[in-house]
Amino acid sequence: MILLALSVVSRRPGAGAFRSVFPNTARARRSRSLRWEGSSSTDSTTPTEVSDDKFAAFRNRNNRDDQVFSAMSGDGGIKVTAATVRNLLNDISLQHTMTATPTDAMGRTVTCGLLLANGIQDEQIVQITMNGDGPIRGIVAIASGTGQVRGYVGSPGLGEMSLTDAVGKGSVQIVKNHPDWPRPYNGITAIRHGDIDRDIGIYLAESEQRSCALAAATAMNGILCTAAGGYLIEQLPGVEPETIARVEQNLAKLVQKDGGDELPANLLLSGVTPLDMAAIILDGLDMQPLQQIKPGLVCHCTEDRLFRSLRLLSKEEVDDILEKEEQIEARCQFCGKVYRMGAPEIRDRLAAAKGDPSKEDVGE
Repeated sequence: MILLALSVVSRRPGAGAFRSVFPNTARARRSRSLRWEGSSSTDSTTPTEVSDDKFAAFRNRNNRDDQVFSAMSGDGGIKVTAATVRNLLNDISLQHTMTATPTDAMGRTVTCGLLLANGIQDEQIVQITMNGDGPIRGIVAIASGTGQVRGYVGSPGLGEMSLTDAVGKGSVQIVKNHPDWPRPYNGITAIRHGDIDRDIGIYLAESEQRSCALAAATAMNGILCTAAGGYLIEQLPGVEPETIARVEQNLAKLVQKDGGDELPANLLLSGVTPLDMAAIILDGLDMQPLQQIKPGLVCHCTEDRLFRSLRLLSKEEVDDILEKEEQIEARCQFCGKVYRMGAPEIRDRLAAAKGDPSKEDVGE
């Protein structure tokens, strides 16, 4: 039998390499315009749980449920999106029989995908691909506007090592697509650090010119994820300098509250929820809730994808395969489902097929 991959990973040329503008400061993930002032605050009044009744629908005590929450400052100058995805990540890890390092890498990438996809159209998708030369052999995560995610790593059984060594050097590729778009948006920057969220933050600043602060992390106990999530803080056009200064002060409090070097995993472990993180960052700025979604693991693989892959091959290539194999087997890289098609069925379907397979819509 022959094994065909059913992944949908864009390989279109990107925009080249860009100069980094993110210095490394106390493992802070931030862009050129949102300065990090350090964690010198001694304010002990930082909220751990929002008490206002208007936020009751967004509560998620002890991060029991996976959640993506977004809010905006009252003046419309700052948007904050925060996520907790422990259950989702454990499902992906179990699905692919992942060890700890690949689970950590997938957790960070999936979290970043969900943060970047927040607020986009329902059918739009964001795909993040870490094309590194390290032994993890690449990481792919796709998130939609509704919070549907899927992903895989090249080496799910990789032994324990640092994340930067596992990822290696290479490129960060981000593809944004929608069924109605004539072509996807595609951007590429170089992997500078290998810790994923910082590299994606560099991409946002250099390729999309977005002023933001991005952090994602996981906490692992063996192969079990005990906390996973992150936040994205974005400056919007017209933001007032006073608002930026207040966010910087609040962000320093958040770092101090974390008490560790894997922001924000320790926060999530301590029971700080996405709502709480947003409330800390937007403290004093009249936080206005925007959206809350529950992300879910969803794969869109079908037998039609396998058949479309065969139609994209030349007749000679298909004949050669069918002469050597009684059936063709394809395994989806995202969910692991196996599809099998026998030679007679393939020949009959190929004979009846019409149209250009490269222009067929078989779903994202």
